[in-house]
Amino acid sequence: MSYYETMYILRSDLGDEVVDQSIAKYQGILTDQGAQDMDTQHRGKRRLAYPINKQREGVYVQMNYTSSGAAVAAMERAMRLSDEVLRFLTIKVDAPVAEAEAVEA
Repeated sequence: MSYYETMYILRSDLGDEVVDQSIAKYQGILTDQGAQDMDTQHRGKRRLAYPINKQREGVYVQMNYTSSGAAVAAMERAMRLSDEVLRFLTIKVDAPVAEAEAVEA
């Protein structure tokens, strides 16, 4: 199990209820695949640096979790097929920030 961080951008024209359903959907995919220690941060609506699919704003969501690579692949596949997600990026983190700070101290 590795530690991952995923940031994705949802369309800004979605309602609050649809945004919450989308967040729950991707969290559900990860938990069904065995993800643990999930922390989700709803960053809110922000202006994009450049238009994506004629959208000037997007809703940013960040998820930090521990999971296997197969779970990440399943979630990214769902995001790729979704019309709600404008962009997403998943990175593998060496250690969570809180643990890394504790080790340095």
